[in-house]
Amino acid sequence: MPERVDGRGPEGGGGPRAGARRRGGPVFGLAEVYNPSMLPTLRPGDRLLLHYGAAVRPGDVVVVRHPFRQDLLIVKRAVERQGRGWWVRGDNPQVVNDSREFGAVPDELVVARARVRLRPLGAQRSPLAVASWALSAVRPLRAARSLSSLLRAR
Repeated sequence: MPERVDGRGPEGGGGPRAGARRRGGPVFGLAEVYNPSMLPTLRPGDRLLLHYGAAVRPGDVVVVRHPFRQDLLIVKRAVERQGRGWWVRGDNPQVVNDSREFGAVPDELVVARARVRLRPLGAQRSPLAVASWALSAVRPLRAARSLSSLLRAR
């Protein structure tokens, strides 16, 4: 089953195309992760603060339109820029719904770069659980440089 990201961008359908900017500056939006392809970095239920039109570098977490189903948004890690677009992979080696299956993603299908992960508060509300959540709920998503070299397309 393909991973799905619920994009809640400024244009409803996941936001504007990559490279688009609003007159006042960058455009931001939210997305929700539904599948486990980015475990352990992202879990189902996590929310992402997206930056539409941001420059993408190897190691960044990005939201792209699936090349075969462009109504489907997926979240992956940008591994390498190739002549035909970005090679993207999930952090979870058990899920293959990435460039190993569909090849490089053209630049025009790169929707946004994820800047921050927001982890929802679980059902358990004990003081220890709330403290644990508070320490890990909001994390910036930085490029995983070492991961990108490990996952480099061959």
